[in-house]
Parts: sequence; structure tokens; C-alpha cells
Amino acid sequence: MSTRKKIYKKKGNVIKDLTKKILKILNQSPSNGYNYKQLSSKLEITDAAGRNQIIQKLEELKGQKKIEEAERGKFKIAPASKYYIGTLDVTSNGNAYFICEELEKDIYIPARNLNRGLDKDTVKIYKYNRKNSSKEEGDVVEIIKRAKTEFVGVLQLNKNFGFLVPDDAKMYADIFIPKNKLKDAEDGVKVLVKMTDWPDNSKNPFGEVITILGMPGDHETEMHSILLEYGLPYKFPENVEAEADLIPLEISSKEIENRRDMRGDLTFTIDPKDAKDFDDALSFKILENGNYEIGIHIADVSHYLQEKTILDAEAYSRATSVYLVDRVVPMLPEVLSNGVCSLRPNEEKLTFSAVFEINEKAHVINQWFGRTITYSDKRFAYEEAQEIIETKGNIISKEISITGESYTVQPEIVEAVLKLDKLAKILRKKRLQQGAITFDRVEVKFNLNENAEPIGVFFKESKDANKLIEEFMLLANRKVAEFVGSKKGVPTKNTFIYRVHDEPDEDKLMSLQTIVSKFGYKNKIDLKNKQTTSASLNQLLQDVHGTGEANMIETLAVRSMSKAVYTTDNIGHYGLAFDYYSHFTSPIRRYPDVMTHRLLQHYLDGGKSPKAEAYEEKCKHSSEQEYMASKAERDSIKYMQVKYMEDHKDQQFEGVISGVTEWGIYVEIIENKCEGMVRIREIKDDYYIYDEKQYALVGQSTKNLYQLGDHVLIKVKHTDLERKHLDFSLLEKISK
Repeated sequence: MSTRKKIYKKKGNVIKDLTKKILKILNQSPSNGYNYKQLSSKLEITDAAGRNQIIQKLEELKGQKKIEEAERGKFKIAPASKYYIGTLDVTSNGNAYFICEELEKDIYIPARNLNRGLDKDTVKIYKYNRKNSSKEEGDVVEIIKRAKTEFVGVLQLNKNFGFLVPDDAKMYADIFIPKNKLKDAEDGVKVLVKMTDWPDNSKNPFGEVITILGMPGDHETEMHSILLEYGLPYKFPENVEAEADLIPLEISSKEIENRRDMRGDLTFTIDPKDAKDFDDALSFKILENGNYEIGIHIADVSHYLQEKTILDAEAYSRATSVYLVDRVVPMLPEVLSNGVCSLRPNEEKLTFSAVFEINEKAHVINQWFGRTITYSDKRFAYEEAQEIIETKGNIISKEISITGESYTVQPEIVEAVLKLDKLAKILRKKRLQQGAITFDRVEVKFNLNENAEPIGVFFKESKDANKLIEEFMLLANRKVAEFVGSKKGVPTKNTFIYRVHDEPDEDKLMSLQTIVSKFGYKNKIDLKNKQTTSASLNQLLQDVHGTGEANMIETLAVRSMSKAVYTTDNIGHYGLAFDYYSHFTSPIRRYPDVMTHRLLQHYLDGGKSPKAEAYEEKCKHSSEQEYMASKAERDSIKYMQVKYMEDHKDQQFEGVISGVTEWGIYVEIIENKCEGMVRIREIKDDYYIYDEKQYALVGQSTKNLYQLGDHVLIKVKHTDLERKHLDFSLLEKISK
């Protein structure tokens, strides 16, 4: 395994994965002792704060008996234990890998050694060398915590019992359900089942039916199945709705007195044309000195969502709104998300604001944070704001707007939009110069009929109006994090909610380089430093934009990045090139933003820093829920793609080979981004084998190649709505 190159280094922040880094060094030379100075040198840590973290971590690891003090101040790895605690990553073929930060590499667990361990379970394993081999394997000896106990699938009934056949390909065992636990569910229906036991003498776990969802293939059944598969609810409990209905809708005069009154400032929202909840608004005012006062006004959800209430507990449990193809499953009940908190036009609203004085060069001269009351003068769809930008303001009126309302664009609003666009472009240029990476990906959207059936596919691309909003939201998020997290450039010890993004792994970037070179993109990803890495990635993304393989390469580039998460330990945001970054701007749909508002107000009131542990646990939960929501969203897109292709079985499509495996090739259709598989046994003109080095299937007689990036002509062979899978027939290879 190659040594990871240090791409992005900052001083004074929490060192990411310090335990893993120290143990890795000590494991490489188990007989040697290292003091904190030697470890600092190997980790390229040069500042006192970083060295102190190493000293503290060494004492912590010593207390955990993972390392021992060989001589005064020198530490080495403790005598190797064969037992480790970590998580399982089960593959679709029933085998698994054991992941543990103490181990340098993942441990292979054959299916026979799983001992009832399931995907993402926390387990203890015994590590050993395979017989007559130096390769390591593991044996699950204890299940410490189940990651999941509820599963969605199809019920198969017998006379006195039933079995759940799970939708999840990683769930390798059907669940046995006794007759008295079937809840009158009929054969062949989709159900949600809770796993209750797994007796030692049974090869199948036992369970009970919790919810009957409906018939497989039914639209509502499948959408609810997707949500429940990831533990995401699709409706609010009655007591939560009842508490939400008691929230007062009127704003009291006393509340107004306690806030900065900004109702007189020109204020508007810019959102998708079908949006119902409006988190954020912008205000614009020209100051006497020629600078601009720009307010980023965010719905003051924390005013209504009080801690230690049923409503708050439900919001925390959900942690995020979920955006499926045909619906939004909100974090907050509608009375809040679409009503009292939503910054609707021509209504007074309670807001939490970041107000900046900005000059012509987009430099922030002054800033102010606090609670406000605002009044939105206008609601724009992105398309309407884009028209103002593209026509340079030469739009005076429209009879019917994209949002369905008659309106006239006032000159002061035109001026505000154009000036904000100009400032946003300066801010964006600065970010790119500092090493930010731009993933301006095209989103796949569906035109749906009244029955939520897909009748068309279209692509949504980020334009200037989208980027205008993005830049000012980024500004607010960054400045709020800086305000709490640093004082005159020196990090504070204030507990806060950060959105962090670690540096990418060099091995993944090198793999990306190898793959894109197959498409003819020869410019190297330059890993010399952060700026060169970001610049070369941005150039690659610019080069592929608009090509048939763009979606695939952009997806691979995203996967080469680390995942952004919430934490109280700030390491900065690599992708945005920010040392400080939080999420402040979307509390209607993200619980971390609610926590950010509460903590910011706490510090504005002069409060002392609370303990980080409770907030770190909430950050971890929020990151996990966000991950589950993103998986559900992707599954809903896959489902809709399969449903769309059911009606296009007679058509031929041009596609690009987006993946090559030993069992076939994956092909992404260029015109609609739907992906399916051509199985290797279906390619009849030769006997093909998988060549991993070439990312290709190679014909043994003809030496014909089907290689990553090749263009091919395909036809839909089979659609499977339940598995969300497409099978294609390969018609021919297209020469380019």
C-alpha cells in the first residue's frame, strides 16, 4: 500500500484521525519506541498545539492499553491482541470486510465466519492467518450492536408461517415469521419486519410484521419501502402534529422589540419554482459611503422549535428533510416548514440574520449577527432571476411569471439582483483561486403526470442565479463559523457545529487519473499541493463538461473525495477551501443548522462554551441520517429511471460504458443518464474475460475489447422495479 501524501496541511486545528496515524507508525516498527517529538516529525506537525494533541493522545492510548511506555517518554505498540472491535461491510455475495481504525487494512471475513453478523453491525472479531497463507482473515466472535433490526421485503407465506425475502441485497438471510406475528399480511405483499431474535440452532433470524406496505410495484408502496429501508419515516406521529398545531402564528409586539427591525429593507427570495419552504432571503441596501449592506436572512426555526419538546425530539430524530423524486419528506411538520417559518412574500417573518457591509471588491468591511424581523417583498424562481441577469436588467414587466403570478420587476430589485450577481462572481473567483473545487453537476429530473409516473426526463444545471444564492449562503456559513471558532485568527475553544471536509486520498486520486486517461484526458491530476490539486481537478471537470461521459467522470471524481460530515472538531473544508465552515442557512430542513443557531445566540448572549461531547453525538447522528437520506434519494431516482425505461423497451439508445466487472459491463444512456447492465453471458460474438488492468472485457478469440468509456448501442432487455435494476441487450460497439 502506498504511503499517503500530505496534500493539505493547516496549523492550529484538531488533527484528523490522530489515533489511527499514531498506531500506524507504531505498528510499522513494533519493536521501536517513539517519543512525542519523533511522532510529530513523522506526522509533519510543527506547532505547539499539534504537539500537545499528540502528547494527550499518547496518554489516552496508554490508558486504553493499546500502547505501552517502553521507557520514560517513549512509547511502542502493546503486545498484539488477536481481538478487535469494529464494523462489518457485507458484500452482495454474502462475504464481508471488517473495518477498524486500529488496523492498517480491512480484514476479509468469509460468509462462513460471519456468525450472524450483518452489514454495518459493530462486532468483535478474532484475527488469524489463513491456513498455509500469509493472508489474514477474521472470525466474528461477538455482535456488540446491531446497526439495523427492521427490514423491508416481500412476504412468502406457508400454511403456518412466513418468510420475509429482504429487498436489501446485503441481508443474506430470509427472516422467519411465526403465524401469530404475521399481522394478517397476505402472500406476496411488501411488509416492514422487525427482527426479534436469532436462535443459536436456527440459520434464519425470527421476526414480526410491523407494517403492511402494499403490493410490490405499486408506486406508493415502493416509495414508502425506500424510506423505511433506510429507517426514514414518511409521516409524523399524531402527538408531534398536535404540538405543532399549538404554535402561535402571530408575532407579538414584545418579540419585535427584542429584534433588529429590517422590514423596511428591500428583501426577496430566489428558490426553485416548485419550492414551498423558503429558508433564506437576501436584503440589499446602498450605503452613503457607496458600500452595500447585504443581509442573509434565515428562518428563525429555533424560536419555534424549543429544546426538550416532542417537536424538537422528532426533528432531531429525522435530522434532515428527504428529497425523493416525487415528494419531500420534511424534517418539520407542514405548519412550520411551509407555514410559520417559511419566508413567504408579503409576510412578516422572524429571522436569524448575518448582515454584511461589502465594498465593490466584495471585501467584508463590517459584519453583524443576530435575530431580526423581515418582510419579503418578492419571491423569484431561479429562472426569473436568471432572466434579469442574462438580459442585464432589460426586463421591465411580464404578464405571467414562472411561479404563476402576475408581476412587474421594480427597478430597485433589478439593480439589486445585478449587483449581487456581480459580487457573487467575485466571491466565487476568490474561492477558486484559494483552491476550491467546483462540482457543477447536472441533475437528472423527471416530468411526472398526475399519477406520479415519469413521462419525460430533463437535466437541471446550475446557472448564475443559483450561484448567486450559493455564494452568499457560503459567505454566511463561513463568517458565522469564523465568528465563533476564531478570535483574531487564533482558534477558540468554543464548542460549535462545523461542516468539515477532509483532504482526498492520494490513492483514490491516482485511480481517478488512470480511469480518465482511458477517455483520452491526459492532463495529470497534479498532487504537488492543494492549489495544484484543485486546479487540475477543476480543469478536468471543465474538460468533460457536456460530453457523453461527463456524468460518469464527475461521479468518480466525487467518490475520490472524502465525505463531508458534521463535527465539533474543526479541520476545515477542503472542497470549499475554507478554514472555518458551518451550516447556518437551512434550519427548516437540517437539524445541524438549528444547533448552529442555538449556539450562536448563546455566544451572542455572552454564554460560556458548553461541553462538546453531547453536541458531537448529535453531529454523528446528523451525519448518519444525511447519509441515509442521500441513499434513499438515489434509490428513488433509480426506481423512477427503471419505471421510465419500462415504456421504452422498443427503442435503441446510445450509451457509454460506465463500469466493467467480471460479470458484465454497466452502460449509462447518454440522453437520460439511466444505467443498466449487459451481462457477460449475453455477449454472444466471443468468450469474454475481465481484464482488471485495462478496465475491459477481452474476447479470447477476436481480442475485441469492451472498455470503460467505449460508446455502444443498447436496447432494454428487462426491467426490475423491486430491485431497481435494468438489464440491457448489447447491439453494437460505436466507433468514435
